[in-house]
Order: sequence, then C-alpha cells, then structure tokens
Amino acid sequence: MHFTRPRLKGAAVLLALAAGIALGTAGCAATTTSPQSTSIVSETPKPSIYCGDECAAQLELAAAPDSVQCSVGVSWSATSFPYGATSSQQIPELAARWFPGMKVTVTDGQNDAAVQSGQIDEMIAQGIDVLIISPRDSDALAGVVDRAVAAGIKVIAADRDVNTTVDTYIGSDNVEAGVVSGTNIAAVLGDGGKLIELAGSLGASPTIARGDGLRTGLEGSDVTIVDSQTADYDQAKGLTVMQDLLQKYPSGSIDGVYTHNDQMAFGAIQAIKEAGREGEIQVFSIDGEDKALEYIQNGEMQSTVGYPLVTKESVIAAAKLCSGEAIDERITLDSTLIDESNVADYVGKSPQTE
Repeated sequence: MHFTRPRLKGAAVLLALAAGIALGTAGCAATTTSPQSTSIVSETPKPSIYCGDECAAQLELAAAPDSVQCSVGVSWSATSFPYGATSSQQIPELAARWFPGMKVTVTDGQNDAAVQSGQIDEMIAQGIDVLIISPRDSDALAGVVDRAVAAGIKVIAADRDVNTTVDTYIGSDNVEAGVVSGTNIAAVLGDGGKLIELAGSLGASPTIARGDGLRTGLEGSDVTIVDSQTADYDQAKGLTVMQDLLQKYPSGSIDGVYTHNDQMAFGAIQAIKEAGREGEIQVFSIDGEDKALEYIQNGEMQSTVGYPLVTKESVIAAAKLCSGEAIDERITLDSTLIDESNVADYVGKSPQTE
C-alpha cells in the first residue's frame, strides 16, 4: 500500500487556560494558581475507570495530598480540539481539588511547535518543578524538553510521546488503538474492501502510531488503503478533505474511511451525507467522544476505539514526582472498541469526558 503524507504548519498564537477560564495573552504564558495549602482536600485522588489494575498500582501515591507543594507547567499542543481543550481545563481543576499546594500554569501551543517550545522555555525560566507536555511534534519539542530536564524539572509526556528521555509517558497505546480498529475494519469490510485514511497532525506520535497500528491490524486481510490524506485532527479539515476525496473516488470505489480521531470523522460524515452516499461508506474512528457514541447509536458511524483522557493520571503522577516518589517509565490506559454491541455501556461515561 502506497500513500503520501503531506505536511502542515500551525498558526502561532498563545492562550492560557486555567480552572475552566480562558486567560488570553499575546506572547507569554499566563499563570493560574491552585488554592493555597490552607485549602481542604475535597476528595481522594483517583485515576479514571480506564486506568486498569496495573495502571492504578503504578499511580499509588504515598504522600498525603495536602503535603504536596510544587509548581506544575502544562504545555498542550493545542486546545482547538476537544481532547486538548478538555485536558487543559481539567488538569488545573483536578489539582485544585486534590492538591491545594500545587500551582498550575497552562499554555496552548496553538498547533505550532515553535510557539509551544517558546512557552515551555518561559515556564523553565519561571522555575516550575514538573512539566506535563503533550507535544505538537515529537522531534521538534525534544530540545526544549532536554532543557527542562537539564534545569532539574521532572517531565511527564501526556497522551503524546516526545523523542527524548522523560520521567514517564502516560497514555493509551496508540499503536494498539490502531490495531484494534484495523482488525475490526478487516472483519467489517471483508475481502476486497477499499479504505481511505484521514490522518492527524503529521509528526505527532499518535498520528504515526495510529497509522502503523491500522496497517498491522489489516495484515492478512485483503482490505486496501486506496488513499491517505491529513486533516490535522480537525473537523472542518475532515469535511473539506473528505469532500475532495469523494470527488476523486466515485460511488462504489470506497467502502470505508478510517479517521485518526472522532473530530475528523464528524467532518467526514457530514461530507458523506452532503454527497448522498450514506450507507455506502462505513466510518471507523478513535477517541470515544460523546457525539461519536451518538453516531454509533444512530448507525452513522460503525465504531470508535476509546482513547481516554489522561488528566487524572497526569495530575497524580505530577504529585508523585513533586513528592520525590519513583514512577514507572510508561503508564498505559485501556483501548476498547466501541460499536453497536456495547455503546450503551459507555453513554454518560465516555473516554473523552470521564
């Protein structure tokens, strides 16, 4: 199977999100401070339901929550898509509820590696103790992560890995998520199936892994990837890219579309509807947003693979590192196929909101 991976560049804008409030600035990272150590811990820190027994054991915290005193910088690749927006909002909220002495700074890289790197340099200069990073580009952000480590800062790679040494990576196994979806695609489309791929941001570790996992899952089948285009994890781009592909591939020449996230799937579904090709093209995705579950229930999407948020796990890991506790190099959450057979079990507790 041959395909081309096009390249995209993001815009350079900076936004800081904290405790659910957008604190916009033009060129520097805004800071939000969780309640001071005199606040009362409102609940016991606990990972999500998608963190299995091994994951939960890896995140056991020995320190008392009210003893955790440190500064945490959160650098997300972008908050223009739901996963990034929700993560950037939840992390400071969870820190405030669980660890009153944890001060949190959140920045939005606006899908631009240079902007994200500059924001992290600012946080290094501010003297943060722990960096939680979800990089725009795994290679491009390695340098600033190295600078953070050299400054004595503990580093957590959240959701997306970075191609250098960090203290821990927390996330679902993106390759496994792709394998789960690819295996399902092979079973659903059967021999001779023709598949289109809408890839995420090129250079991002989930994009590479979800694409590789798809191909592994399709091994041994007669399903062919006839085209692969990037839509940058964006719904609007998913719509326009799919519209172009539907023009390129007339009725009867496509059986399915695999998107690297639900947002692109929503755009693809809209394009399919506008072209009057519902029922002709099956849609397979990864993430597990509430809207995706609705589409599965309505028969508009064949399946998604649950890709949970790592907000709870990241905050607990930051507390462990702040307290000088050891942590494993990789902490992996579960990836589960969600289709019509089990979608009812996830309504109200989707991987993207829990």
